[in-house]
Amino acid sequence: MKTNTLLVTVICAMLLTTSCKNETETSTTMSDNLLLQDFTGPYGGVPSFDKMTVNQIEPAILDGMEQGLKDIEAIANNTKAPTFENTIEAMERSGNGLNNVFTYYGIFRSNMSNTEFREVQGKLAPKLSDYRSKISQNEKLFKRIKSVYVASQKNLLDADQQRVVELIYKRFEMDGAELDETKKKRYAKINKELASLYNKFGDNVLHDEENYITYLTKDQLDGLSEGFIKSAAKIATDNGKEGMYAITNTRSSMDPFLTYSTARALRKQVWTNYYSRGDNGDDYDNNTLIADILKLRRERVELLGYKNYAEWRLQDRMAKTPENAIGLMEAVWPAAIARVKEEVADMQVVADASGDKIEIAAWDYRYYAEKVRQKKYDLDSDEVKQYLQLDKLTQALFYTAGRLFNYKFTPVKEGKVAVFHEDVKVWEVTDLDTNKFIGLWYLDPFARKGKRSGAWATTYRSHTTFNGVKTVLASNNSNFVKAAPGEAVLVSWDDANTFFHEFGHALHFFSSTVKYPTLNGGVRDYTEFQSQLLERWLSTDEVINKFLVHNKTGKPIPASLVAKIKKASTFNQGFGTTEYLASALMDMKLHLADPTDIDIDKFERETLAALNMPKELPMRHRTPHFGHVFSGEGYATAYYGYMWADVLTSDASEAFKEAPGGFYDKAVADKLVKYLFAPRNSMDPAEAYRKFRGRDAKIEALMRDRGFPVTTEE
Repeated sequence: MKTNTLLVTVICAMLLTTSCKNETETSTTMSDNLLLQDFTGPYGGVPSFDKMTVNQIEPAILDGMEQGLKDIEAIANNTKAPTFENTIEAMERSGNGLNNVFTYYGIFRSNMSNTEFREVQGKLAPKLSDYRSKISQNEKLFKRIKSVYVASQKNLLDADQQRVVELIYKRFEMDGAELDETKKKRYAKINKELASLYNKFGDNVLHDEENYITYLTKDQLDGLSEGFIKSAAKIATDNGKEGMYAITNTRSSMDPFLTYSTARALRKQVWTNYYSRGDNGDDYDNNTLIADILKLRRERVELLGYKNYAEWRLQDRMAKTPENAIGLMEAVWPAAIARVKEEVADMQVVADASGDKIEIAAWDYRYYAEKVRQKKYDLDSDEVKQYLQLDKLTQALFYTAGRLFNYKFTPVKEGKVAVFHEDVKVWEVTDLDTNKFIGLWYLDPFARKGKRSGAWATTYRSHTTFNGVKTVLASNNSNFVKAAPGEAVLVSWDDANTFFHEFGHALHFFSSTVKYPTLNGGVRDYTEFQSQLLERWLSTDEVINKFLVHNKTGKPIPASLVAKIKKASTFNQGFGTTEYLASALMDMKLHLADPTDIDIDKFERETLAALNMPKELPMRHRTPHFGHVFSGEGYATAYYGYMWADVLTSDASEAFKEAPGGFYDKAVADKLVKYLFAPRNSMDPAEAYRKFRGRDAKIEALMRDRGFPVTTEE
């Protein structure tokens, strides 16, 4: 996500986000280090991914920090009275070189990590924290910001300028700009310690993902699909295990194995490897790190006068308070765990009828849920998967973008744009009517060693009109298992949903109409809304009928199978909602608890017990590998945001359902783009949603979506 030039640098230093890039000019002279340079070449300039090396990172960041501080000092020591132009706009221009470096840094961190880079990252983490503190604690700078902020309260600025000032002022205020010198020093030291802990946490999880691989022999493959087996064989061969089959310690490999493998002991082993990441009692165990992180976060916000981290963090989010966030989660929790009880009962019946003398355990849930799905709905997930080809789904993304946003995606000729790996493909994005260039879309779809797990979207350059129109360079990143040569890449329905979700973030980037870089940022419990909403187009008739074709025969998916998919749309919602909510509640409760002498393992167990967490399933992200929350601060006390955003999503989707043209209704789509995508963070999210819907969102829509009882009166 983007803020302004200065704040991108500040936030990246704190959070070590995937990729951060700003588009304004810098006033300082650039180093000759490639990574510091503005992008050159076609399309308004593109990153030189083909020329980057790890050994360029450290000197580039050190030079970038030096240049950035010179920019800041020039602003802070300006002898003229503070104005929006000489203070806020000047900040928007500052630190450009370092922001250029963060594009490459983000690729090494998330897509192409290795031992050499991790050593550099560990060395840089505390230095980046120091840099951030020198900016956020610059007294002269903050006095100028505050002066502009006070003057802006008289409504002398344009609306977007007013928003920029308020966002920058609030960020500095929340980051200790008004502390006394003693507290500032302690605040900076805490940030430095946290930066190193975040880095270590992420490295530990990546270590366990890379080293806990389950290798199978030919007689251990019962139940697995032909495509999955071929892929597992190739991964094993690539890892030097010719003749064996590899189940990697990532969700994309674990999930299908647990769903289809008939070998219960192996399911338990694979499940245990995955859910024990960061929790193996060795040098890569994260429990002590988490305790230290929680203590430091509490101490830091206490310096600012807050009771706990959650109170400090949520003040500028849609939820505003931890109580509001917990209230939403607790409103849904009882229905979720009640549904789990029903799902487990259904699974136990199937297990008993099959003569499997077992009691459903966590490593059985996916396997028997699939059996229940087949029994209740005559729906086989593997059968559905035969119609979900990655290349066809990519075309479905483009179709949706064309219908809603008027975008056209055209493949870029190989070699015209540099990429960091041969798997990465690039498309031009243009307006369908005018052929006006919008930007480039990069796709890095496959799992590999050194790439972090999960799926995410990021930008290498965001749209602004501050110093001339800047076109967007956006990317989507997934961890699909690469198919064997000659085979189609097939994905599950859930993974297809995620593919649409992350593309929603990319469309949010492409549709920006903001002037100032700061306004490309977002509010965490709002920015997931747009991407969650885009998931709904996967199940529209237009997408299903055009792009879901069998990977062998090319025949369209049968209407009878589509009917089964839609009928089963709320199936297993107990599992999906409960595993997510458990993680979101844990995140919040950990940050509300007294961290003194906290035992993370004990806290997790006792908290789940108090919630009556069903024993048959785990949290989606167990605490020791909860990277959203402990490898940085982006989602700390904010993981609830997916559900907050899903209330908006469910309510907004009903606006399309009610429209004459359904999900492709032009009038509703135009309002969607105008109020919910294009403004980015240039207006308050609640106000933006009311402009779209004519009212606030209602939780009842969420409950209906998930097939839960609706108890609140409308």
